[in-house]
Amino acid sequence: MEKQQHTLIIFIFISTYVISSTHPLMVIPRLSPIPEWETILYNNNFASSSLSSDDVKTFYYNQTLDHFNYKPQSYQTFQQRYLMNFKYWGGANSSAPIFAYLGAEAPIDGSPEGLGFITDNAASFNALLLYIEHRYYGKSIPFGSREEALKNASTIGYFNSAQAIADYAELIIHIKNTYSLKSPVIVFGGSYGGMLASWFRLKYPHVAIGALASSAPILYFDDITPHDGYFSIVTRDFREASETCYETIFKSWSAIETVASQPNGLSILSNKFNTCYPLNNSSDLISYLVSMYASAAQYNHPPTYPIYAGVVAFTGNATCKVNAPQNVTDTTQGWRWQTCSEMVIPIGIGNDSMFTADPYNFESFANGCQKEFGVTPRPHWVTTYYGGHDITLVLQRFGSNIIFSNGLRDPYSIGGVLNNISDSIIAINTVNGSHCLDILSAKETDPEWLVQQRKKETEIMKGWITQYYADLAALNETWTLFSP
Repeated sequence: MEKQQHTLIIFIFISTYVISSTHPLMVIPRLSPIPEWETILYNNNFASSSLSSDDVKTFYYNQTLDHFNYKPQSYQTFQQRYLMNFKYWGGANSSAPIFAYLGAEAPIDGSPEGLGFITDNAASFNALLLYIEHRYYGKSIPFGSREEALKNASTIGYFNSAQAIADYAELIIHIKNTYSLKSPVIVFGGSYGGMLASWFRLKYPHVAIGALASSAPILYFDDITPHDGYFSIVTRDFREASETCYETIFKSWSAIETVASQPNGLSILSNKFNTCYPLNNSSDLISYLVSMYASAAQYNHPPTYPIYAGVVAFTGNATCKVNAPQNVTDTTQGWRWQTCSEMVIPIGIGNDSMFTADPYNFESFANGCQKEFGVTPRPHWVTTYYGGHDITLVLQRFGSNIIFSNGLRDPYSIGGVLNNISDSIIAINTVNGSHCLDILSAKETDPEWLVQQRKKETEIMKGWITQYYADLAALNETWTLFSP
């Protein structure tokens, strides 16, 4: 096993993050339930094939551009895409529930297939399944085209989380008015989408009776979470897998710099690491390695556990990936904007890790954003608008019906809610779990602890729905007693 792990520094397969070569943390690591390398390895037609099921129907809603202003341009609309699956629904007459998946920083195409938790449980709940695409991603693009929508700060300025969850509220109300006004709604989300789900429950409790927020680092803002927390967990994950592997990676950075400083050193590194193009500097290679190790830790799913198997052994030999041309997508563009405006997650690398120290520097980050978009990030807006500080003291008084689930091998779990806040705001943690694992499709190879985690989540949700029906019946009885 350790021999396989040593090969981690020899060949690289894929990076989940787009990271600047001049500063490895200029771009905040992606928040995504499904690792990009998994979709590439196992299903090259993942997104397109996922909509082939006859059970999943595509719809478009005439969505409001700006929910918070009354300027003439605010009344513009755009077509927001959403998907529905009626296969399991008990129908309007029974007020059967609606499961609403809140899309995050990617097109919604792959969600019905890739995020199978709600599909796996739809039959037992008789639930209608709804998947809503986040504005500015996929086909939910304002201003007629992506080029126009991302053209400048004036058009891209409508691209933020508050607008997104207002979209979700308006669309869910539309669905309820169309199909079943009394159906209870539970919202789901993973990673950034998990943050949206928890915030949605707090901002729109009249629309959704509960939320499952998987791997949602809602506390990774300001100084609530240590800036070096993410990479400290990456380091711990590798060290638990193999002390020798940890030591090898720790020593590799100085070895790379030593080779790079020699005559023809960059050529030697280019050949050794099978780069797509000759390296112009060592930082391109180092950034790629850092992102690859972080990705392996974040998505260290059973039963394969890429860290333990060795990333090369897990992925197999591949064509060049280091220093490859960037495949710029709406996700890479969109997430860059979101982190440069409001989703300012202050991630840095401290001294106690297997990486070279690289403390978080807001000024450097802000300068890059100002250069790219002409705007300065608002690092405190998320905690101002949604909260986060003293979360237990605050939420136990007014919040309810939220499940925060985290796998403790996930580096982003350091910014998650890891303790129960109240009897109905529950933290479910798994020691060996990874990023958004609980909301992925169930497999026969799933370990028992994962099976039990999902079982606990469904039991809690059934309790929410049972209580909703009891409250609804009591309310109807009261109306009957006092009706003229």
